[in-house]
Amino acid sequence: MTDALANSGLVIVDKPAGMTSHDVVGRLRRYFHTKKVGHAGTLDPMATGVLVLGLERGTKFLAHMVASTKSYDATIRLGAATTTDDAEGEYSWGASAAGVDRPAIDAEITKLTGDIMQKPAAVSAIKINGRRAHELVREGHEVDIPARPVTVDTFDVLAQRHEGDYIDLDVTVDCSSGTYIRSLARDLGEALHVGGHLTALRRTKVGPFTLADALSLDDLADSPRLSLSLDEALARCFPVLSVTEDEAAALAMGKWLEPRGLKGVHAAVAPNGQAVALIKEKGKRLATVFVARPSTL
Repeated sequence: MTDALANSGLVIVDKPAGMTSHDVVGRLRRYFHTKKVGHAGTLDPMATGVLVLGLERGTKFLAHMVASTKSYDATIRLGAATTTDDAEGEYSWGASAAGVDRPAIDAEITKLTGDIMQKPAAVSAIKINGRRAHELVREGHEVDIPARPVTVDTFDVLAQRHEGDYIDLDVTVDCSSGTYIRSLARDLGEALHVGGHLTALRRTKVGPFTLADALSLDDLADSPRLSLSLDEALARCFPVLSVTEDEAAALAMGKWLEPRGLKGVHAAVAPNGQAVALIKEKGKRLATVFVARPSTL
């Protein structure tokens, strides 16, 4: 019997520079001949690397996907700030960074590591009164986004280069979802009183997905295929709970099971290896959070 979810799942793309995340969605819609494509977490046009997309029923899974941590490789230029905090913006201010020494850089990086309050970049996808901040900025509006708590687990300098009045830092960052690497570059430059912006950004990891999972758009154009089936995606993102055929059938209808002392969300997997639903204990019920294989399919 044909699996109704054979074409549902995730595609992990290594996004090239110069494309928006929506551009990538458009490509996949053409490659897979479907309108049901969505992405989890945007990447700036300048950025490259891991972009997670859902196909068919996989689009509904994106809202539940665990991607609380992300990792990046980036290059920060000290000595100039820009209107967008990256190389795509216009120069706004700066001072020679030639005299800035490494201990001073390391000291300020330490202050930007751990649990911090970060002011997102004005040119961002954050919504203000229903409008994207970057749209408002491009229309000439003043945008002030309040600082928000984020966690920067790792902020390490891998290499340092002097380019005249500039210092270029190759860095690696592990952080919570919602952290702006552009803002780290801006804040580091401000703290050193020389200005700073991002000149390169590559996302290397989103939750459990890495560049090793990623496919290029050229590869997908030649051979459209899922990176992970919906079954594989649920099992990759959540701890697995094996259920019986009868329990799987009940979950497929949205019914609840007796609690069994679980903590957090689990992927309920039937004896045939198919992931039926995401489940979580709520009081005296083991209830569905997301039904991957509803009985109506």
